[in-house]
Amino acid sequence: MKRTTKKRNALLWVFEALEGDGHYLQKKFFGFEAAYLDGKLYLAVADGKAPWEGLFVCTTKERHAALRAEFPELKAHRVLGKWLHISQMHREFERVAREMVELALRRDERLGVESKSREVLEGSKLGAKKRTVKKDNDWML
Repeated sequence: MKRTTKKRNALLWVFEALEGDGHYLQKKFFGFEAAYLDGKLYLAVADGKAPWEGLFVCTTKERHAALRAEFPELKAHRVLGKWLHISQMHREFERVAREMVELALRRDERLGVESKSREVLEGSKLGAKKRTVKKDNDWML
């Protein structure tokens, strides 16, 4: 059986400046690589096909206007409308990505959302089909 290796996300360089922060955590979040600071989700990157590519600024709709006034390149993501987005194909991508990282490092109040734990998700509509593991490792719905 041929073993496949997962492709490394080509946009992880965006998070390099965060690595010196003692409260930084990078982890997978669905198809994204996500940057957490102090337990809050701040930024995510994906290098898939549109619309799942580029930088995602994790925020709330109430904060969009304030961020877009300073960064008009950011647009509400067409699927995840609560987050702002800039395509990696945009001519200003690198500049905006670096500036978003700087805002995250300063803990700008316009960025960051509380992260839901797996336990919370299991009780939500997203986790309506709860899975539990029996001791004999059989899966049950």
